[in-house]
Amino acid sequence: MRELRTVVLASASPRRRELLASLGLRVLVMPTGVDESPRPGVAPRDVAVLHAEMKMQAAIARVASNLVISADTVVDVDGRDLGKPRSVAEAAAMLRVLSGREHLVHTAFVATDATSRARLSNVSTTRVWFVPLSDDDIDAYVATGEALDKAGAYGIQGRGSALVQRIDGDFYTVMGFPLGLFVRSLPKLGLRLQSGAEAVADLRGTARS
Repeated sequence: MRELRTVVLASASPRRRELLASLGLRVLVMPTGVDESPRPGVAPRDVAVLHAEMKMQAAIARVASNLVISADTVVDVDGRDLGKPRSVAEAAAMLRVLSGREHLVHTAFVATDATSRARLSNVSTTRVWFVPLSDDDIDAYVATGEALDKAGAYGIQGRGSALVQRIDGDFYTVMGFPLGLFVRSLPKLGLRLQSGAEAVADLRGTARS
């Protein structure tokens, strides 16, 4: 079983980078520029899978080593995909749809060993309930700027946590990357995380170089 030390993240998401770094990994960011617009006629869960696969295809051709990771998160309301809002008005409209009700969050990921091309993929789904939101609540949240770069116009971390009443499932799926599922899947690629002491020493060495 090989130790996983460095990964290439095929995403510009700072949240995914932070989550992977929290595992003691060195994270190299490689945005792909893939179009993540909603896909009419495609089920939201399948949209997440499709986008993650597209990001992987765009990234893997540019990487010769390391584990490449791609992911996509979709907010699903009654089979409708709420993508990233394109304006403040659209963000507010999405939050009105989510107010006081439940929805699903799907996060799909693909991990590919750039050397052997061995790969794994999976999808995690979490059910989320929002508190009822007034227009003032929505306007105040949108004004923070948090809504504009996130699927469904909210993040469960930060100020967006006040919008969420409860969840059924994995918190990190809603945040953008199901860490536990990813770590449990690594042995399928012959990989494991470093021990805590090894990871700390590795990161300190990176900081000095």
